[in-house]
Amino acid sequence: MTKNKQTYLTDKKFPFCPGCGHGISINALNKALQELNYGPNDVIVVSDIGCSGLIDPLFATHTIHGLHGRSPALGLGVAMGVAQKPNKKVIAFIGDGGATIGLQHILEAARRNVDMTLIVLNNLLYGMTGGQISGLSTQKFKEIIDFEKDIPPFDLIQLAHASGSRFSVRVNAPNRIKDTLKKAIETEGFSIVEAASLCPSYGMKKMNELMEVVEHEEIFEHDRPATKIKDKPVHSLLEETPVIKPQFKSELKERKGILIAGSAGGGAQSVARFLALAGMHAGLETTMKGEYPITVGTGFSVAEVILDHQPINYTGLEKPDYFIIVTADGLSKVRNKLHNDAQIYIDEKLVDDDLKNQYPNLISVPFSKMANRKSTALAATAYVLNKTGILPVEALKEAVSSHRLKDIFLEVIEKVTQQPV
Repeated sequence: MTKNKQTYLTDKKFPFCPGCGHGISINALNKALQELNYGPNDVIVVSDIGCSGLIDPLFATHTIHGLHGRSPALGLGVAMGVAQKPNKKVIAFIGDGGATIGLQHILEAARRNVDMTLIVLNNLLYGMTGGQISGLSTQKFKEIIDFEKDIPPFDLIQLAHASGSRFSVRVNAPNRIKDTLKKAIETEGFSIVEAASLCPSYGMKKMNELMEVVEHEEIFEHDRPATKIKDKPVHSLLEETPVIKPQFKSELKERKGILIAGSAGGGAQSVARFLALAGMHAGLETTMKGEYPITVGTGFSVAEVILDHQPINYTGLEKPDYFIIVTADGLSKVRNKLHNDAQIYIDEKLVDDDLKNQYPNLISVPFSKMANRKSTALAATAYVLNKTGILPVEALKEAVSSHRLKDIFLEVIEKVTQQPV
C-alpha cells in the first residue's frame, strides 16, 4: 500500500504538558491513517472532556467534542449515521477518567459492534482535575500513591471483549501503537485500543516507570460480523405537521408576553400550549416555553407565551406584559419578576398587603373558585382573554377542542366567559 503523505494534523502546537504521552498516540494515529490512505474528509474524530478533549484543534478532519464520558456514544451515533457512506471512519478518543464515567457507553458500543474505533488514553488518573485515581488506575500504581490498594481496577479490554467488541487491545509500548491502531481501524466493527500514556504532572514522568505499573498487554478478537446498518425510508416529520390556518381575527397591536404561574399538576404547561395554539388560530406568530423543577410532580410550574404578528427569534420573556398567577408556588417563583408596567392577574387568596402596596394596579380575582385545581390556570387564562381581548376566546376554545378532556375544558371556558368582566 502506498503511503499517503498528507497529514491529518493541523499546524497547531500540542496543548499538553511537557512530557505528556498523549502526543505519542496522536502522532501514531496520524501515521496509521496515512498508511491506510483515508482522506481527511473521510475521518470523523470524536473527543471527550479532560486532557484527551484538547485534541479537536489538532486534527484536520471532521471533529466533534462531547461531554465527559460520552465520546463513545457520540461516536456510535455518528458511525450509524455514516454507515452507508463508503470509506468513512469514526475514531473516538477518551481518557481513563472519561472511560470510568462513560463505561456503559463503551460497553454499549461494543455490544452493538458498529464500525468505529475507540482510543483510550490511559495515564492512570484524572490529569486535568488534579491527579485523582480513576477506575483504570492499576493496583501497582495505587500502591505507590497509597490509595485504594484493595480495590481492583476495571479491565476495560476484557469488559469490551465480553460485551462483543470485534477487536480489543491493550498496548503499552509506544513503538507498537501505530501498527495496533492500523489493525483496529481496518477491523470492520467496534474496536478498542487502550494505550498507556505518561502524565508527568501527577503520574509517571518516564516511560520505564510507567511500564512498571501498567496492566499487562492484552488482545482479544471476536469472529462475530460487524453490525450492518440499513437505511429505512422514513417520512419527514414536517410532512406530518398539521398546518394551522387562521380562523379568527386578533386585535393585538404589538408583541405581548404572557406568564402563567401555578403549581405542578395544575395545568400551567398545557394551558400555555393551548394559548400558543390559540394564537396560531388567530393568525399570530407564537412561542411557548415551560419551566418546572426536576421533580415534576411537586413545586412550581411556570410557562411563558409570546404573541406577535412578526416572527419571534428569541423565546425568552424578560419582562412579561401579563401575569396570570393562580397558586402560592407560582407566586413565589415569579414574585421578583413582577413590575408595575404589567397587568397582574392573581388569585385573591394570594394577595397580601405588601403586594397591594407595591403593585397598586394588581387585579385580584377568585380564580380558585371558578374551577377545580387542575383547571384553575385554564379558567384564569380564559378570564384574562375575555377581559383584555388580546386573543378571541373562540380561538382558545378551538385550541382545546382536540384534547381528550375537551368537554370539561370547554365547560370551564364557557362558565368563566359568561360572567360579567
